[in-house]
Amino acid sequence: MQQARDSGGGVQKILSIITQLLPIIIIGGLLYAGFFVKAEAVITKVEPKPIERRDNFFSIITPTEQIAWAAGTAGKIVRSDDGGKTWLRQPTPTLVNLQGIAAWDAQTAVAAGNEGTILHTTDGGASWKLANTPKSENPNKLFRVRVFGDTAWAVGEFSGLYKSTDKGANWTRLLPEDDRALNAIYFVGQSGWAVGEVGSIMRTEDGGETWTPVETENQSSLMAVTFRDATHGVAVGLTGTLLVTDDAGVTWRVVPGLTREHLLDVIWDENNWIAVGDKGVKVTSNAEATEWTAGRLAEGDVAWRTQIVRAGSKYFVAGANLGILEDGKITVVGR
Repeated sequence: MQQARDSGGGVQKILSIITQLLPIIIIGGLLYAGFFVKAEAVITKVEPKPIERRDNFFSIITPTEQIAWAAGTAGKIVRSDDGGKTWLRQPTPTLVNLQGIAAWDAQTAVAAGNEGTILHTTDGGASWKLANTPKSENPNKLFRVRVFGDTAWAVGEFSGLYKSTDKGANWTRLLPEDDRALNAIYFVGQSGWAVGEVGSIMRTEDGGETWTPVETENQSSLMAVTFRDATHGVAVGLTGTLLVTDDAGVTWRVVPGLTREHLLDVIWDENNWIAVGDKGVKVTSNAEATEWTAGRLAEGDVAWRTQIVRAGSKYFVAGANLGILEDGKITVVGR
């Protein structure tokens, strides 16, 4: 029994010593962890929004009522498959500003921009690839790209006029370089028109093989041109310039005095013409282009607009931001 009591007392002494040392052991462990154990940082990656407030979008295209592509600053291309409700950013191999985008269908499209850059896709934008383009010692910024039938056309600085017949993969130059920019192009069948700086207009009747300059009274730079058929067309430009033709672009008449704001795009919209530009300006006319009125795209909207396209009952507008115009109201995407 004595031995048992001695044994029990020893256990109590050990427990007492452990109890006394326990705070020291804990503090020591914490100090060791603080000095010698490096904690692994937990980093939560925040993905940027597809469309941010600082983005400018210079061009938009709607191959269907539900599908839209827009192109803009820093090589950004975004796409919506639900009529503009949601957007996804698509990866591109460039950081230059993209000034124009066009599409044959929901899978095949081209985009063009600064430094003569042209991109093309055949998988709905899942991958965009650099096109094979003619080299130049000049910057050759491209301002617009358009698709007519199987052919794509791009225009830009130094009389840049390029053509692709293989869905945007390879391009050839059609005009020699000179110090004048082309800003827009339009085709109806084999007839085509290109407009640009200092009021320049050119026309072709052989699908773009040869081009003839057209003399007009206007000296203001022209930014866009559209035809509703092979005969009737409208061109718009800086300081509210409006030109109208009803003889396939052989002659043009000036529509004076509607606005001093720059007009940057014009479309034929079923039974009327619509032009848009700086500070939310909108200019419209009847089919004959004889009764023009100036107004605003929407109440309170003063953003500059470089392009307008229709998709069903609504319009998409590009420029200072990406907007959807419906029932006279603009919803700015990403705001």
